[in-house]
Amino acid sequence: MLKQTGWLVTAVLALLFWGGWGFFQKLATNSMPPKSVYLLTVSGAFITAFLVLISLHFRVETTPKGMVFALIAGLLGSIGGLCFVHSVSRGKASVVITMTALYPLVTILLSFFFLRETITIKQGIGIVFALLAMLFLAG
Repeated sequence: MLKQTGWLVTAVLALLFWGGWGFFQKLATNSMPPKSVYLLTVSGAFITAFLVLISLHFRVETTPKGMVFALIAGLLGSIGGLCFVHSVSRGKASVVITMTALYPLVTILLSFFFLRETITIKQGIGIVFALLAMLFLAG
């Protein structure tokens, strides 16, 4: 069984929110162009960011290195979001969302090569199954 720590509840919430995120973007692209959906989606993100800023009393703790990495992450996430909306507007939500949900494989490989994180045999088998799932979904 999973050892409950401080991350489990918020991880489940992220799973649920991201599941709704993909679903509602598909619904939106059924009636609007992808770029319009993307702009409105980002507007929702700005509202969330503003609420977080309020909760921090407008005091954001930063470091130069952290700022660069956070901005790069924001750019990559936004460009990925734009690509996602384009894909889900043209493809089946069940396939596009499942395929793009395999993005942790990229993180795992980057972490392996650049952060020297290890991949266990069990995790390696999981990676192989994830890749197989992507092949089955794409076909």
